Amino acid sequence: MKTTFFYKLLFFALFFSGLYAEIIRAQENMPRMGICTRYSNAEMLQQAGYSYVEEGVGKFLIPDKSDEEFSAILDDASRYSLPVEACNGFIPSSMKSVGPDAVHVHILQYMETAFKRAQQAGVEIIVFGSGGSRNIPEGFSRSEARRQFIDLCKQMAPIAKKYGVTVVLEPLNSKECNFINSVAEGGEIVKAVNHPNFRLLADIYHMKMDNENPENIVKYGKLIKHVHIAEKQDRAVPGTYNEDFRPYFDALRKIDYKGRISIEAQWKDMQTQAPIAIETIKKQFNN
Repeated sequence: MKTTFFYKLLFFALFFSGLYAEIIRAQENMPRMGICTRYSNAEMLQQAGYSYVEEGVGKFLIPDKSDEEFSAILDDASRYSLPVEACNGFIPSSMKSVGPDAVHVHILQYMETAFKRAQQAGVEIIVFGSGGSRNIPEGFSRSEARRQFIDLCKQMAPIAKKYGVTVVLEPLNSKECNFINSVAEGGEIVKAVNHPNFRLLADIYHMKMDNENPENIVKYGKLIKHVHIAEKQDRAVPGTYNEDFRPYFDALRKIDYKGRISIEAQWKDMQTQAPIAIETIKKQFNN
């Protein structure tokens, strides 16, 4: 009788230890999760299981403001529990990256201030979406715009390296911008720039909007350094309409993606939705 009990106990011990090991392995394979929001939401996000905040260049690094104003923001941010590890909203729409009104000199000055402050703040990733800046004006040559953009990024990348920052190019769907609308197109730009501090972002929302094949994540996987996510419908928070992200997550697992995933979505109630969103992503990523 005692022998039977011992073997049952051993069986359950082995079973649950194996289950625990599987949970740990799943957590180790899961990319770190963050949300695009203000750093003042950090306490709430930490409680929900997030690891970092993705802020805005214009609001957090404020390259067009004084050092004193930035120091005040930095001091305030240091009081919160989660680090700001990434920033989006890079180049203002008034500063054109391409076209007859391109202002590369001004962009590079603005950008260097942003990178310097990113280093001070511990920000490692700068997202280059900036659809208003890079949108190609009507009638302007696409090939010339591409050349201009690559030239700008080739000048930008060494300065990013100087400050320990990686710029990630974000493809935007065709309703938001008319240039660099897919991971594939962005990947070719990144290859042309050919610098380790200029990499690629895969935004699952934008990919869904333009029906881009998840296999492009695999094809350009060596270049992908950052990921954004939202549901296609209403750019909703994951878990709102229970959209299926698994084909994209399968692709990320194939490339052994170890970077970050930031939720960039339209929130209705972040405190309520944040725990649901992270559990939805974890469940689908590890399914």
